[in-house]
Amino acid sequence: MAKGYVESMLGESEKPLLVCRQHWFNLIASILLEIIIIILLIVITAVAASAFSAFVGLIAAVGALLLLFPIGTMIRDILNWMNLQYIVTNRRVMQINGVVNKNVIDSSLEKVNDIHLSQSAWGRLFNFGDVEILTASELGVNLFRRIQDPIRFKTTMLNAKEAMDRDENGTRHGGAAPKMANDIPSLISQLDNLRLQGIISPEEFQVKKEELLKRL
Repeated sequence: MAKGYVESMLGESEKPLLVCRQHWFNLIASILLEIIIIILLIVITAVAASAFSAFVGLIAAVGALLLLFPIGTMIRDILNWMNLQYIVTNRRVMQINGVVNKNVIDSSLEKVNDIHLSQSAWGRLFNFGDVEILTASELGVNLFRRIQDPIRFKTTMLNAKEAMDRDENGTRHGGAAPKMANDIPSLISQLDNLRLQGIISPEEFQVKKEELLKRL
């Protein structure tokens, strides 16, 4: 099965956790003028056709041609809204936009220092808001405006960052633990040889043995 564009951007061990868009208020705001123009053109065409019944065909043709522009711009705005995506993965946060030509901006979660959420009373009522991401560098994603379900977006980012930090710390600090556990029986055997040779006393051997066993 062919991968989608988002899937093709992911690393081998990377997976998307949340995909969001701007709130539908943004879509309505961008196409409201086109909707009004379309309605006015339809009304004007209908009135002109009824007033000049002899030219109904010509009036309808002109009206159809005039409708192409607002309909075309409305379709463009809808496609732009649909293709503007905010994605949280287990490794980074991404912003993807563009219908044909794609533009991708991302920031690694390990570089995220803080996440600022801003919601107005209107935003709390309709569940949208601004999410600002503060990173260690000036590059990368900074501000998502009027994003849908911003609280979920923020908590998903925080949980992913915490899980990534926990995994990295476990790999960094716990990577030597299995090797140390495997070496403990060998160390005890070496201590026992020292005891048999009289280099250390039985009491010293017992103390060191107990210390090593506690590390298992």
